[in-house]
Amino acid sequence: MKDLVISKKRQKKELIFFMGCLLCAFLLNAIAIMIYETDWSELWTQSLWVLLVCSIFYGVSVVVRLLYYGIQKIFD
Repeated sequence: MKDLVISKKRQKKELIFFMGCLLCAFLLNAIAIMIYETDWSELWTQSLWVLLVCSIFYGVSVVVRLLYYGIQKIFD
């Protein structure tokens, strides 16, 4: 069986994508706190929900990127 090697450049790019998703989820949490005028301690107490939303965002971004590269390969 052939080993799968992920380059350092690709790992860094994926980490940047994940951090972007985490930032978006964190900002959505902060916006929700402002809109619903709840206690700012929820910014930290709801961190598991933020990670869940972040994972969903990352999963969607992976699917979109795979579709993009797949369609790009078809038309090349």
